[in-house]
Formats: sequence, C-alpha cells, structure tokens
Amino acid sequence: MVRYSAHLGYLFTELPLEKRFAAAREAGFAEVEHPSPYGLPAERVRSLCEEHGLAFAQLALPAGDASRGEKGIACLPGRELEFEASVTMGLDYAMRIGSRFVHVMSGVLPNDMNREEVWPTYLRNVETACKAAEAARMPVLVEPIGAATLANYMMDDPYLALRAIKEIGAPNLFMLFDAFHAANAGIDPVAFVQEHHDRIAHVHIADHPGRHEPGTGTIDFVSLFAALNTANYTGSIGLEYIPAATTEAGLDWRNRFQ
Repeated sequence: MVRYSAHLGYLFTELPLEKRFAAAREAGFAEVEHPSPYGLPAERVRSLCEEHGLAFAQLALPAGDASRGEKGIACLPGRELEFEASVTMGLDYAMRIGSRFVHVMSGVLPNDMNREEVWPTYLRNVETACKAAEAARMPVLVEPIGAATLANYMMDDPYLALRAIKEIGAPNLFMLFDAFHAANAGIDPVAFVQEHHDRIAHVHIADHPGRHEPGTGTIDFVSLFAALNTANYTGSIGLEYIPAATTEAGLDWRNRFQ
C-alpha cells in the first residue's frame, strides 16, 4: 500500500500551521512533513503528531536568513560555523519531534562563484551533517531542486546528487527525489527511479507542468508508482504540490494508487 505524507508547506495552507495537522489526519494521512516547522516549539509539534496519530517524515535543517532569500547555506564558503550550529539545532529539533529524516539544503550559488568552486565546501558540510546525524541514528537527505523552480540553486540536478552521495560515501546519506523537479529539468522520473532507486529514501510528487495534483499534467504516475513498487520502495511519498483548488477537492486521485 502506498504511504503518503502531507507536505504542510503546500497542503492545507488556508489554515495556520498548527491547524494543518488535524486537517491532514481528517483527510486520511498518517504522515506529515514540513521543511521549516521551527516557528512551533518541538514539543508542540510532537504533541500535535501524537494527538492526531501522525508520523513526521522529514524537515530541513535551518536554511539561513529567509529575509535575504537564503535556501540553505551548505555550499557557502565562510559559513561553516553557522552551518555546524544549524546541524546541532536541526538534529535536536528533529529528534524531539520524531522526524524520520533531516534534509540538508545546499543553498543558492554566490554571485561571484560557480558550482565547482563551492563543491568542496558543500561536500565537507554535508559530511559534517552526516557524521552528526549518524551519532543520532538519523538518515540525511539531499534534494535536487531544478533551476526552473529555484534559480542558481547549487544542487539542481538528480545526477549531481548522485555524485555528491558517491563522493561523500556516508552510509546514512540518501536522495530526496522529486518527480516534478526531475520532469522540469527534462529527466524522465520513471527511468531515473528504475536505475537509481537504491539511493532514494524519500519521494516528492507533483505533476508537470503546473505543479498540481497527479493527473493534471504529463507525468506517468502509473508507471512511476509501479517502478517504486518493483524497487520495493518502503518510504513514503510526500505530496509537495500546489492544489489546483482546495486541498480536499484535489485528493481523490489517491484512490487510484491504494
């Protein structure tokens, strides 16, 4: 049976974050996720999950200064001490809420540097996160986010994520594979899953184009889910899409993949 995770940064957004947990449970979800739930105390998030019978799938480590548009700092030279502090804070929060994974966001390339120049910094920082997370028995995720979605994001390609995973070589480092971002970059999500499923520990879906519910675009979700099933994928599938109308009105597509 497919296990879905309600991405609370995209679903039920007409409600305050604290109310989205109950809405997810009422809609039939057993898991939720959010990249940055830090506005709520960890104890409150854990309490909401326990109250509504929810597991927490994944969150991102603190991603820098949102007011400056930062989307992670792992690739930014000179920010290593800040990154280490974010690892400590994020892991502590993740463990207190019972999150299954933590996600390291690479960040946007500095204006005066290219990917190869920041690559060593990124590898060292992700390795730092992996070592700290291993002590906490926590797997670490990296998610490629395509240039069409987030300009100049350093980790912008699934094959680049495979390169990082191979070069770092940490046993607890995996990919968060997003079918929408892959399709947006011209990569066939089904073929990628078939070939590289062993490095995928969490999946996000949205249809392409539009980033709405499955069935609103061109991605072959029947084949994608079949590929995950053939690969004996045991993780959850995070619904990181923009509802075309209300969240509840767009959830009927799930009935095709029980």
